[in-house]
Amino acid sequence: MSNLDTAPPVLRRGGREEVSARPVRELLRPRITPLGESTVVRRLLPNLGRRMVGAWCFVDHYGPDDIADEPGMWVPPHPHTGLQTVSWLHDGDVLHRDSVGSLQTIRPRELGLMTAGRAIAHAEQSPRVHAPLLHGAQLWVALPDAHRHVSPAFEHHTDLPLVTSRAGLRATVVLGEIDGAASPGTTYSPLVGADLSLAAGTDVKLPLEPDFEYAVLTMSGSAHVDGVPLDPGSMLYLGCGRRELSLRAATVSGLLLLGGEPFDEKIVMWWNFIGRSGEEIAEARADWNAGRRFGTVHGFDGDPTPAPDLPGVRLKARGRER
Repeated sequence: MSNLDTAPPVLRRGGREEVSARPVRELLRPRITPLGESTVVRRLLPNLGRRMVGAWCFVDHYGPDDIADEPGMWVPPHPHTGLQTVSWLHDGDVLHRDSVGSLQTIRPRELGLMTAGRAIAHAEQSPRVHAPLLHGAQLWVALPDAHRHVSPAFEHHTDLPLVTSRAGLRATVVLGEIDGAASPGTTYSPLVGADLSLAAGTDVKLPLEPDFEYAVLTMSGSAHVDGVPLDPGSMLYLGCGRRELSLRAATVSGLLLLGGEPFDEKIVMWWNFIGRSGEEIAEARADWNAGRRFGTVHGFDGDPTPAPDLPGVRLKARGRER
């Protein structure tokens, strides 16, 4: 999915300066952002005061939207560099196309994982005949310097491992590993993503890696995370130093657990590009607008999204700054 802001801010992030070495409870409120022609998202990362959680650097939550009589998602071809995208659905389906030739419909609880690496372009839309509801999350993972120029690729995994050893909790491992279960999705830094389904009345503790920092996004229902009540569309940042996480649900609830080793490299993120310098970002923008390097997304009925103008300030990589 794209950041379609026509005047995207320069985001300087990375480094450990703002990573809490201790457990915290920091509630992140979403920013409502239009996406494409008919989709509105709640943007949790980047957030005022919190820029990354491990290598997770971008989180949009959308829906549930009634699209029975609507076209649904429609995001034209756009570029990416230096990151991975994770498409995760609770309801509906999304048709993914990209410039390496992928054409794949992604359905609920299936992992659509695109590695941009040095350069890729893709488009996403609801199929012509689609389910009546659309509900999901789109996430980005920053690639570390040693791997950010890998060849672009797309993975689709329908058989993800489940953790069901705790009463009332069903955890689908999206990326990384949790409680001994590991996702088949390719990762390039220590991280985890897990979809947590809680039955009504659930009261459990989930084991965590104390060296990771964590956050939890509420997708649906009414749940308490580490004693904090969360409404759908909100995210709780938890810091580091936790060996377990308390989860309680009064109703059937859905959560998305994100975590990872704090990302200590300093990066520049602008529009849909992640780099290490302003010059690198400017080169990617110029290449996209000139039709170089990113390839072609075939089969999409619409024009590619042009890159917006660069801001009038020097793009510079820095640490995690508020």
